[in-house]
Amino acid sequence: MPSLFGSNPSSSDPANDTVPSPSSSCSSSSSPDMWNYFFIPILLHLTKKLSLAKAQTSTGLLLPSQRGDGSADDSLISFSRCANADPKLYYRPVIGILSHPVGGASGGRSYIVASYVKFVEAAGGRVIPLIYNEPEEILFQKLELVNGVLLPGGRSKSGLYYDIAEKIFKKVIEKNDRGDHFPLYAICLGFELLTMIISEDKKILERFSALNRASSLQFVENVNIEGTVFQRFPPNLLQKLGTDRLVMQNHCWGISPEKLQNTPNLSRFFKILTTSTDKNNKVYVSTAQAHRYPVTAFQWHPEKNAFESGLSMIPHSDDAIEVTQHVANFFIREARRSLNRPAAQKVRDSLIYNYRPKYYGKAGVSIRSTSLHNVKLEIDRVAAVYIVKDVCGWMYVYC
Repeated sequence: MPSLFGSNPSSSDPANDTVPSPSSSCSSSSSPDMWNYFFIPILLHLTKKLSLAKAQTSTGLLLPSQRGDGSADDSLISFSRCANADPKLYYRPVIGILSHPVGGASGGRSYIVASYVKFVEAAGGRVIPLIYNEPEEILFQKLELVNGVLLPGGRSKSGLYYDIAEKIFKKVIEKNDRGDHFPLYAICLGFELLTMIISEDKKILERFSALNRASSLQFVENVNIEGTVFQRFPPNLLQKLGTDRLVMQNHCWGISPEKLQNTPNLSRFFKILTTSTDKNNKVYVSTAQAHRYPVTAFQWHPEKNAFESGLSMIPHSDDAIEVTQHVANFFIREARRSLNRPAAQKVRDSLIYNYRPKYYGKAGVSIRSTSLHNVKLEIDRVAAVYIVKDVCGWMYVYC
């Protein structure tokens, strides 16, 4: 019989001496060519499959167009349509950030470090400044325009600032008790204020030596991270949090695990997620989450890794930046669950985009350590606020 691959037949092949029948006379002379055309595409297809299998074994990653399995067509279809939005979620969440007094003393000007604003925006949120010393009726009107609150770092723990922080915290609890999922992030000073407010003890904080210090996070033994800020962290990043210095500490105060657990109001409200050690190996609570409320407290600064460079020990590795992003994502993910749907125009009128920051970093002035008497300030006549640049990042300074 003829060769499937079209090779020349042997002269001794008896088939060559056979007279073709009329029915096959039209194809007998072209039969080898016909088989060539039939098998060449098959061979090419098999060669492509073998090449793809080898590539997948060596790299493990293939684009849809490289797979040759029709998935490219499916992917094009998926790009042409949007996933159905969950009607229960609000995809334009707004976060209220409490301003902090300039120089640490209540009264007068206040500011918001821009890294907190960027932190919220990086996960898809918007920001309304809650200016701590504006009339309370205005501040609490703004609180009705947001889907969550961030209490930032700083050093003011008394007077009007403490009182306003306490009132905001109680509002957050009320909103959640009424059925609104209303998250609160408390960072550094924010955590310290919550510790004082919840314990009803303004002297409960303990001294620690953790200024300008990168650290690891030690997870409490057998802690359940489901439903916490760490739930969606990749396993390898969770492991690195415990071994590498991926978070930034910058505080003198805090609370030890023993004191938190032995203070009934605190132990009923918070569960400890992680601890860290200061320069003297004293252990303090570094992350805590409320048992019944979407309230997360950090003694460390998740916003600094990605958005600040003023302090020498801030970690900026890929892993450190990923930590910042995961923490921000969790906050905004929680805020999307809020039931609040504020009027769009009222939100626009109150957003921090109404204020224009300007750069004053060349002077190297730290807003945390000055009353601004010797700092040149410019008035933004449109926004009617004072704006200054701190060594930590852009500042919005309100008067």
